[in-house]
Amino acid sequence: MQAKITVTETWLRKHRHLYDGATRHPFIRSIRDGNIDISAFKTWLGQDYIFVRAFVPFVASVLTKAYKGSDDANGDVEVILGGVAALHDEISWFKKEAFKWGVQLSSIVPQKANQEYCRFLESLISPEVEYTVAAVAFWAIETIYQESFAHCLEDDSKTPPELKETCQRWGNESFGEYCNSLRNIVDRQLEKASDDVITKAEATFLRVLEHEVDFWNMSHGRT
Repeated sequence: MQAKITVTETWLRKHRHLYDGATRHPFIRSIRDGNIDISAFKTWLGQDYIFVRAFVPFVASVLTKAYKGSDDANGDVEVILGGVAALHDEISWFKKEAFKWGVQLSSIVPQKANQEYCRFLESLISPEVEYTVAAVAFWAIETIYQESFAHCLEDDSKTPPELKETCQRWGNESFGEYCNSLRNIVDRQLEKASDDVITKAEATFLRVLEHEVDFWNMSHGRT
């Protein structure tokens, strides 16, 4: 008997070109091919540190929405709580990497693409935004990073040794399993969602893809 195609799988097939643009961006390919301009990596490092700090209250809001809007039997709160806890280590990692690469985080000014992405996250914190919609954004953001950096760890990659730790941070199998847990949450929510919520959730998924491409473009020195 053929397995039922989930909503997220439908989206990934429908928007494959955009999804590949986010997960196989020239910035990521330059890391994988070993020809990245280190100044571009440093730009990404500083800008992503700012983004992660904005990501914290967003994820905290998803946790609150899960507490109010999920079935406790499915363990949504515990899964998302794991993501909240991991962000403490992630911020510490950015600070350590910035010191190693000589990036002065205190002097970093968020660029336009970063500002717009952070404003988008802030808009999702609103209590009026449904749990399902916010969860879709959370899953998409995490999964794009996982798939992007896992691509840089494949056997035929030429990722520079000094960037392997960065790629391992998001490209490892454990983080991939976590992203699958988030996807399961999203699909459970979408399965019982109204058509209106599904429409808003798909639009949010597309917005994440667009913001991710813009963020990579910014890091890569492209407009």
